[in-house]
Amino acid sequence: MKSWSVQDAKARFSEFLETCLNEGPQIVTKRGADAAVLVPLQEWRRLQRSSRPTLKELLLSAAPRADLAVPERGRLRRRQPDELV
Repeated sequence: MKSWSVQDAKARFSEFLETCLNEGPQIVTKRGADAAVLVPLQEWRRLQRSSRPTLKELLLSAAPRADLAVPERGRLRRRQPDELV
């Protein structure tokens, strides 16, 4: 991976983007330290998909997952069986 300073990345953004698309992820440095990475969109989406468990994995996991966000239930009351007709 090639490293770009923030100043170079800003000044030559088109080249920075083309290099990313053609060669893969590019590192951005700030004051000499790695600060960020520009990644092609397809790679980003692949990484996002692989970081989330599938429904099958969740259902088959031995341990409960407390880190998953579960939406709150609505406050609407349920209809009674005689109201369904």
